[in-house]
Amino acid sequence: MTENEEEIDRKFIPSLREGVDMVRMIFFKRIQTHLAGKYPQEEVAYRGMLSAAVMNELFGTPNPEPKFAQFSAEQSDRIQEELAGVAENCSELCIPLTDALRIHFLCNVQEGIDSDEAPVLARARDLGVLIEERDVPLPKGFMELVHRLGKSAGFIR
Repeated sequence: MTENEEEIDRKFIPSLREGVDMVRMIFFKRIQTHLAGKYPQEEVAYRGMLSAAVMNELFGTPNPEPKFAQFSAEQSDRIQEELAGVAENCSELCIPLTDALRIHFLCNVQEGIDSDEAPVLARARDLGVLIEERDVPLPKGFMELVHRLGKSAGFIR
């Protein structure tokens, strides 16, 4: 890889990560809406923390702050229950989640981040979220998908 290619890669990875974050935000909103219907008796703050914990668990990015780590430990069964239902309850997001999980993995590899993403992808597959037959997204196609989703969700004008 030439020096120019490395510079382009380093500049493009943050944009791809922003795309992954957009999919994460859309998923967060969607799971939050689902949980509001399923657990109307729970406080909004609880549902928000549960939504975040489910999203973080799916992406293999647990929040290490003590408050959130404790919540995740205490609510582990409910988090696992909600994860098991993602493919059914958020089926319309399986394609963007598949692409975002794969791009997240590829960005980590490109940046040399020592993360164990293979189990995250395998788990998403086992949960029915990761669509194996779907081709690994090219950056341009991923960013176009993210733009369409962000626009339809009201995050992008």
